[in-house]
Amino acid sequence: MSDSLLQQVPHRRFNPLTREWVLVSPHRMQRPWQGRVEKTPSANVPVYDPGCYLCPGNSRAGGAHNPRYAGTFVFENDYRALLPDAPVFEVDEAGLLVARSERGRCRVICFSPRHDLAIPRMSPAEIAAVIDVWSSEFRSLAEMNWVRHVQIFENRGVLMGASNPHPHCQIWANASLPNIPARELAAFQEYVKGRKSCLLCDYLRLELGRGERVVCANDGFAAVVPFWAVWPFELLVLSKRHFGSLADLAGAEAQLFADILRRVTIRYDNLFETEFPYSMGFHQRPTDGQAHEEWHFHAHYFPPLLRSAAVQKFMVGYEMLGNPQRDITPESAAARLGEVSEVHFLDRKK
Repeated sequence: MSDSLLQQVPHRRFNPLTREWVLVSPHRMQRPWQGRVEKTPSANVPVYDPGCYLCPGNSRAGGAHNPRYAGTFVFENDYRALLPDAPVFEVDEAGLLVARSERGRCRVICFSPRHDLAIPRMSPAEIAAVIDVWSSEFRSLAEMNWVRHVQIFENRGVLMGASNPHPHCQIWANASLPNIPARELAAFQEYVKGRKSCLLCDYLRLELGRGERVVCANDGFAAVVPFWAVWPFELLVLSKRHFGSLADLAGAEAQLFADILRRVTIRYDNLFETEFPYSMGFHQRPTDGQAHEEWHFHAHYFPPLLRSAAVQKFMVGYEMLGNPQRDITPESAAARLGEVSEVHFLDRKK
């Protein structure tokens, strides 16, 4: 591999999980920026907000009343995108106007009763408690005989469309397999059929051997900027042991997973000394009753910030009409994330 050319010359990189290409244009990092600049969010967040509909004891937007919870809190989304009792229907006009009803469940998980306590500033034990809830929710939803996919995700920050600043995530359980997991499933199956091994096991082995895109790791997990990353500081968190879901965590893996999530998000916040926005989610095996031994558990982090806390990347123009494009190389992004401290900047300033 000609590493120097990858850092200097426009080229395309292939994503074996989605079978899509991304255009990398490293020379464009020299161009001046006169585009949109976002304001940096204030770090002065209260422990409790009487106007927050996710804080303990408060009324939610839909009229329900929160209990005075002391740990995590799970409830059915008041404004859910999917309904468990949606009537069955199908439309098909000449194969061009096609629609099918979709059943599902949507839940919200508040990480903590504290309005100001997000993953990067939670303790490892507090994060491990959230992981236990994620695992339990995956198991309970996967046991529903009509659920085919369970998607756990977090939108952090107003740039990512978070409707409430209280740290929380969502779970959507679908009666069908969504587009991106379906593409990943096909890639996993084709790879194991052709090579008799796991796509992400082999990929992680390559990344750990080279080291240039590894941001941090422990005995159970590694966080890398993927070779095919689209977003400037995108991360892929991979389990070192091959398993398919959070329900398969064994031994100390829950604690190790808590450690890697905390370290990743601290590095994110420290990069520009701001509450780093991102969309994050876990890709777990389908829940259609099959074993899916080919599936390798992983998490995606998609953050929009580009040059600073005030400059974000937009998916527009060529990226909407052709394919994704990035300027900063994944190797440069990994180096920058690898250089920052794992002590949160707000804790250093105390």
